[in-house]
Amino acid sequence: MGRVAGKVALITGAARGQGRSHALRLAAEGADIIAVDVCTDIESVPYEGATPEDLAQTVKEVEALDRRITAVQADVRDLGAMTAAVERGIADLGGVDIVIANAGIMSSVPTHELSQEVWQITIDINLTGVFNTVRAAINPMLARGTGGSIILISSTAGIKGFPTLAHYTAAKHGVVGLMKTWAYEWGGAGIRCNTIHPTAVDTRLFKNDAIYQLFRPDLENPTADDMVEAFGALHLLPQAWVQPSDISDAVLFLASDESKCITGQQLKVDLGFCEK
Repeated sequence: MGRVAGKVALITGAARGQGRSHALRLAAEGADIIAVDVCTDIESVPYEGATPEDLAQTVKEVEALDRRITAVQADVRDLGAMTAAVERGIADLGGVDIVIANAGIMSSVPTHELSQEVWQITIDINLTGVFNTVRAAINPMLARGTGGSIILISSTAGIKGFPTLAHYTAAKHGVVGLMKTWAYEWGGAGIRCNTIHPTAVDTRLFKNDAIYQLFRPDLENPTADDMVEAFGALHLLPQAWVQPSDISDAVLFLASDESKCITGQQLKVDLGFCEK
């Protein structure tokens, strides 16, 4: 019997990276998956977006674990599209027990150069997208009457400030505000809500030329190898970054009954970064 056997998990940003990792981890523990991803490049972001082929690969890997999955291309900025995705998933799989609001983007721009457009895109995806994801799922969860777990993927930028990341930091702090509000609103219905705060994760959001240049401006063409010393110095534990599976371990804990008494909390998976 898996740790989330018989549950259905809604996961955004599920085509690759952390989202795919969360889907596979929960599927391996018995959950069926509603996988949502926009599957396109996002304006203002300095790396390629996921593709329909990426989402199809997530489907293939979940099904290889003998679990059911409904995959939908939808933009978290669009509440109507998210509501339709949830309705389709419920029709296929029977309900929603776990929500993982994972979809997000990051770009680096000094505040005095930050355009209204880049600010708004980041807030719309990283904050409003979290609201839309949960808003689309919460009424079916409440109507089902069996409780559940809502897990919002924030960041160490939801705890600390970061130069050149005002838009990202503001959104990730806002996610914490939503979590604390929702823990109060729905605790009486047995629905828990928590945030996870990763340090740098080995995904495309972190591993791209713009981030390399941000942290190693002294180098003309920095690479991932050049990041090891820079990021390792930020942490108490002797690692430069974590793997998506490390965050998925935390997701599984918060999704399972092992965390049945935990709500309104900020879980740091940060190698001790926030303590330095």
